[in-house]
Amino acid sequence: MWNSFYDGVVVIVCVNLIAVLGMSVLTGFTRLFSFGNAGFMSIGAYTAAICSVQFHLPFVCSITVGAAVAGVMAFLLGSLTIRLRGDYFLISCLGFGECVRVLFNYTRNLTGGANGYSGIPYRTTGIVALMCAIFAFVIAWNFIHSRYGQAFSAIRENEVAAAANGINVVRYKKLSFVFSAIYAGWAGGLYAHYLQYITPGLFNIGKSSELVITTVLGGLGSLTGSVLGTLIVQLLPEIFRSLSEYRMLFYGIAVVLVILLRPAGLLGYKEFSLTGIIRRITAKRKVQNSEGGSKS
Repeated sequence: MWNSFYDGVVVIVCVNLIAVLGMSVLTGFTRLFSFGNAGFMSIGAYTAAICSVQFHLPFVCSITVGAAVAGVMAFLLGSLTIRLRGDYFLISCLGFGECVRVLFNYTRNLTGGANGYSGIPYRTTGIVALMCAIFAFVIAWNFIHSRYGQAFSAIRENEVAAAANGINVVRYKKLSFVFSAIYAGWAGGLYAHYLQYITPGLFNIGKSSELVITTVLGGLGSLTGSVLGTLIVQLLPEIFRSLSEYRMLFYGIAVVLVILLRPAGLLGYKEFSLTGIIRRITAKRKVQNSEGGSKS
């Protein structure tokens, strides 16, 4: 029987998948690591919640406004930090995420502060979250397989060569950053309308770390790898609920093993394809049949 527990699991998996897809475009295709995407999630969550509660906007409009505000904030932040390299960009994003969390803690009149923001209408059901996740995946897939995705891949492989071929590296990096923030804001808005009550503590550095870990675990440069990573990270704690307090320990061990055994992740730079699997199986059978015929 389908009940609220399974519906909740679907919502949590789909919400995190949307945020991870945004991280995959940023990290997997341009190699920009951000530990501030939880901040964009919180911006999307609080903006969508305020739109629904105080301005009584329809659910779709609230989610859209939340994602758009997150994208605008990423554009402004990226204009200042996107030229930073390596750890400097990562640290700036980390500082941004923590600043947003602290800001929401102190804006009690607007966000409820540390006490949280309540009264959010319940709109994110399992079906809604699943439809949003599928829609998000289709958009990301088409985006990555467009000329923008080709530019991202060129930047990932060699920034100097990409710039020499006429690719505006800064512009495309900023575009990927804004894309990931919009997805994070979208996920945050859905999350708020599922929980009906949000606090700044839900979007701390641990949440940002979880998004990065999931992206790396599933596979850099792979959208289907992001799906696989999200399923593993979100479903295993439910399966081993009695050991949920050791979740971060398991995350750390999993990341270390992946880095040692498969540095690019489980599906690093590859996409899962049923036709590809069928093609490989038929090719192996043809080889076996030809070997058997030659022996006879």
